[in-house]
Amino acid sequence: MLPAYLLTPKQVIRPWGRSDLPRPFKSSSNGPVGEISFGTDGRPLDLMVKYLFTSQKLSIQVHPSDDLAVAKGLPSGKDECWLVLDAGPDAMLGIGTRWPLAQDELRAASIDGSLDQIIDWKPVNRGDFYYIPAGTVHAIGAGVTLIEVQQNADITYRLYDYGRPRELHLDEGLEAAHAAPYPDELGGKVDFGTDQQLVAGPKFDLWLGSEWPSDGLSDELVHCIPLTGSMSAGGVTASAGECLVCAPGLEFVLAEEAHLLIAQARQ
Repeated sequence: MLPAYLLTPKQVIRPWGRSDLPRPFKSSSNGPVGEISFGTDGRPLDLMVKYLFTSQKLSIQVHPSDDLAVAKGLPSGKDECWLVLDAGPDAMLGIGTRWPLAQDELRAASIDGSLDQIIDWKPVNRGDFYYIPAGTVHAIGAGVTLIEVQQNADITYRLYDYGRPRELHLDEGLEAAHAAPYPDELGGKVDFGTDQQLVAGPKFDLWLGSEWPSDGLSDELVHCIPLTGSMSAGGVTASAGECLVCAPGLEFVLAEEAHLLIAQARQ
């Protein structure tokens, strides 16, 4: 295996996406781009990295835990985290519910649409960060650009979708959901100029920095994600808007004024 390689970006058209993507991205001519994900060309990886761009609210949804997913024959559940890169004046993220809901209450709120008022909509700005454990009822509002790091599992249960003609997954979503207020300690504000660990498990680790973390790295491959500037490792260069996978500890060089996310799955 190569010591370092770039992942292939894929633009995904979404009804809630945007036609005016921020630099360094270029919009597709096929419709509004909602996400850019980075694929592996067949090489299995435990993490997925995405950029998301919204002009409308996304569905209110939930992801299953590892235990629930494996019981259904799936490889894993889905924990994820969000780092807001840009936000409009009224941008919000919905994370958790304003009060705990029993399963029958969550079902009723999903069916009649009142879940939109019960979910905890949080105003957001650049640098806001949230870890979203599996089971958290959540949604992304309009006017947000964010980067998402997640377990590499394409499994989403939509509870409510604002009347869009897409399938809902009420039974599965109710089984997976823990409808309750979001723990404040799982979120925070990121200083892009300071080296720091943003996530310390349980499913993955995530750092923002200019060098390899002094501790915490295992032998697993790492995702290197330049937010600004560029970085080079193993003879491969990744610029902002790209994602590079490499062995941990491989010597890398950051261009001046570069900010880098480093993500590694836990086994």
